[in-house]
Amino acid sequence: MIAIIDYNVGNLHNLKNALDYQGIPNAIVTTAEEVARAERIILPGVGAFRPAMEHLRQAGMVAIVKERVAAGVPFLGVCIGMQLLFDESEEDGLHQGLGLIAGRVVRFGGKGLKVPQIGWNQVAFKRPDPLLEGVADGSYFYFVHSYYAAPRHEGDVLGWADYGESFPAIVRRGNVWGAQFHPEKSQNAGLRLLKNFSALQPA
Repeated sequence: MIAIIDYNVGNLHNLKNALDYQGIPNAIVTTAEEVARAERIILPGVGAFRPAMEHLRQAGMVAIVKERVAAGVPFLGVCIGMQLLFDESEEDGLHQGLGLIAGRVVRFGGKGLKVPQIGWNQVAFKRPDPLLEGVADGSYFYFVHSYYAAPRHEGDVLGWADYGESFPAIVRRGNVWGAQFHPEKSQNAGLRLLKNFSALQPA
């Protein structure tokens, strides 16, 4: 079963619907006890970094997330959920994240660039990965974001996109993956990525 963590942010039900459509067992969960029983975990979300992180803390999820990741449970962060995986974000000041992947979340800085990026963008895969099995290199995914993650180690990047500058669209460290785009809104490529995640085994 995949646990979709509900920490008072949006986009939960679109993600659940995408999993339901494929017959993938899942549940929206609100307690640490439910997360502790999950075989795989997704941290979704839309919005700003600081309130998202505050909601996670208030829901008592920070410790259990780190505990389950340390136990090897496959974990996927989506959109703001991916950004929360990192050490810190520059959005509205400097704020601490989960620290599961080394790096900082920064704002798009290209002159004349329309921010946020909203719409379809192509992702170039850096190397094969079980999460990307059966997804064509150069596939298009749907993005909505003003900030992006800048990992300290380039080896944590699985796929790059370009929006005025190259930025990491997919990351991985161990049993932790992140997708800056919304797979649940990315048609066949996004559905396949979610199906692949549902088949991942504990590390």
